[in-house]
Amino acid sequence: MKKNFFISIVIIVTLQLLVSCKSGITNEHVKKDMKTPEIAFKHNHVTTKAEQDALTPDQVLREFKEGNNRFNSGNLTQREHSEEIRKIATNGQFPKAMVLSCLDSRVPVEDVFDQGIGDVFVGRVAGNFVNTDLLGSMEFACKVAGAKLIIVMGHQHCGAVKGAVDDVHLGNITAMLANIKPAVAMSQNFEGEKSSKNEAYVKLVSVNNIKYTISQIRAKSEILRDMENKGEIKIVGAFYTLRTGKLEFIN
Repeated sequence: MKKNFFISIVIIVTLQLLVSCKSGITNEHVKKDMKTPEIAFKHNHVTTKAEQDALTPDQVLREFKEGNNRFNSGNLTQREHSEEIRKIATNGQFPKAMVLSCLDSRVPVEDVFDQGIGDVFVGRVAGNFVNTDLLGSMEFACKVAGAKLIIVMGHQHCGAVKGAVDDVHLGNITAMLANIKPAVAMSQNFEGEKSSKNEAYVKLVSVNNIKYTISQIRAKSEILRDMENKGEIKIVGAFYTLRTGKLEFIN
């Protein structure tokens, strides 16, 4: 009986020690041992007029390049979109840039640059060319609303560029593709198969289309040309690769 009593005492003391050790474990120890992830900070700030005024075109371009790096690394900013919407509705919009993009659904402009609501004007048309409507939109974005940067963004496997290369004729698409034909003419020195099946050739036409579009912006918009000459805005081109999500910036 004494032996059983002694065993019972040992068990009770052991249980008390275990309880004491357990209660001494802090939250920090639990986090460390279980590797509990920290809750990511969610961004809900929208650009103010004072912040927009203080930006330079080079700063905006650098920010958009860094945003694309975050997009590629999977480190996108966590955003409280509902809160951003409420703020932008109350305080007005002061975007940092205007992006002219192709219509392609595989090119999510705000995500590509990791920008939030109210940060960027986006103009879309198949083949990312300019016409009077888009030039007027750019003039509004920069001269009236204060954007500091224009990015003309083409992309890999562009259907509009391929249509222009193949001289497609179909309804209103025919007239639309005529806007891209100058870029096809600029690419005639290409050594190799000049068809939509040749990815290298399609990329060359796409890049030349970006360059041609930029030249048309400068030639047809006195407002934007003067702003660029004064250093108030910068106009650049970028080629987006669908399979990687990376941008090549074009001078």
